[in-house]
Amino acid sequence: MNKELGAFITDFVKDLASNNVAIFAGAGLSKATGYVDWPGLLTDIAEELGLQIDKETDLISLAQYHVNEKSRAKLNKRILEEFVEENELTENHRILARLPISTYWTTNYDNLIENALKEANKRADVKYEVEQIFNTRPKRDAVVYKMHGDVSLPARAILTKQDYEKYPMTHEPFLSALTGDLTTKTFLFIGFSFTDPNLDYVLGRIHAKYHIYGRDHYCFIKRPKLGEKGSETEADLEYSLRKQQLMIGELKRYGIQALLIDQYTEITDILEEIANRFRKRTIFISGSAEEYADWNRPEAQEFIHKLSHTIVSQGFRIVNGFGWGVGSAVINGALDAVYERPERHSEDQLIMKPFPQFKTGEKELPALWEEYRQRMIKLAGIAIFIFGNKLDSSGNVVLANGVKREFEIAVQNDLVPIPVPSTGYVAKEIYEQISKDLTTYYAGNEDVIPMLEELSKYTSKASEGIISKIVQIIKGVNK
Repeated sequence: MNKELGAFITDFVKDLASNNVAIFAGAGLSKATGYVDWPGLLTDIAEELGLQIDKETDLISLAQYHVNEKSRAKLNKRILEEFVEENELTENHRILARLPISTYWTTNYDNLIENALKEANKRADVKYEVEQIFNTRPKRDAVVYKMHGDVSLPARAILTKQDYEKYPMTHEPFLSALTGDLTTKTFLFIGFSFTDPNLDYVLGRIHAKYHIYGRDHYCFIKRPKLGEKGSETEADLEYSLRKQQLMIGELKRYGIQALLIDQYTEITDILEEIANRFRKRTIFISGSAEEYADWNRPEAQEFIHKLSHTIVSQGFRIVNGFGWGVGSAVINGALDAVYERPERHSEDQLIMKPFPQFKTGEKELPALWEEYRQRMIKLAGIAIFIFGNKLDSSGNVVLANGVKREFEIAVQNDLVPIPVPSTGYVAKEIYEQISKDLTTYYAGNEDVIPMLEELSKYTSKASEGIISKIVQIIKGVNK
């Protein structure tokens, strides 16, 4: 990955952490699932007019020609035929839906973004009619603005030249909302060709009024290759490259930085890297304790409190399942950090997932706990393991099999484990296991291995040193 893409990922992850990102999805994002793009949608329309779609560049006018000569009915039918079936999601959709992105814009008519959010257990507030702009769906996780309409209402889809000409009057609230988002959020354009008149209008208006204060946005653009359509000969390729450079310069005028790729599959790799880096900013704290080995209870509680406090103070997030004897100290430490610096930290940095304690539905508790652990741990990129014991049915202190299972799930999901052996029990067992094959467990993060080995030398009497070393490891993974 080149330096330009690396710098983009670093900055984009920071914007994600600030909940300051929006996605603009074009036809290219949906085409990968089997849906047609504009040329595919209008091929039959062009043939009816005696035209060839490959020779047409102004497809908006082409759609208008058909309405002028025939009627709107055939266009409506084509939208229904092509988009009414729900195609399988791509990995790009799934990655985006898992990320903390609360704003999506799209010119597509399909329901892929909404379906991806639903699969990620998020509630989408979908807006494709002007009236919907003024209503807010309760407990929404994301807003999806479908500025050209939805397959459910093909007669109102924005498709013809006349539709575009009237858009500033018929859909002004959409343009205002888009203008606001473009001036306050970092946009990533995916599958977009930048030939849409509405977007040109908004970008031009923002540039004219706010170019001094403009934000940086990003888009993926594929380099032309010899032999591809439009670049069949060396001369064609040279022409395509020159035209692309001019377009990149124009996008830069609007504050949109082009991210050049050679294959569209690279987009998935880049999104996965973004997701991995963002996950590493979320720390899962696993542990339970009926007793605290060499620590007395006040010392252990203070240690957990300070550990959680320090992690949040350093700008990271914590996810925790409220383990017995551990969870309360995690919460208190994290909230102390938030309330000490509310202008810098947020309660969003603490994600609590208390386990259900008894069965109320069809699923048995073990199945519920497994499902719960899977979802919770997948939110994080680093897992800290402390203590790990519980009382059995006879009142004896035994190793906590739940903490063991959380370690297994963490490894399966490529989390970086940080066991604290001085806390004993399962945490000590985990360290003994991974210390036999450190290069496997820390592949790609080999620099932190010496830090982990140093961590293992601390005793319960050096809680400050333990916390400092843990934070050093976290920062090393996030460098």
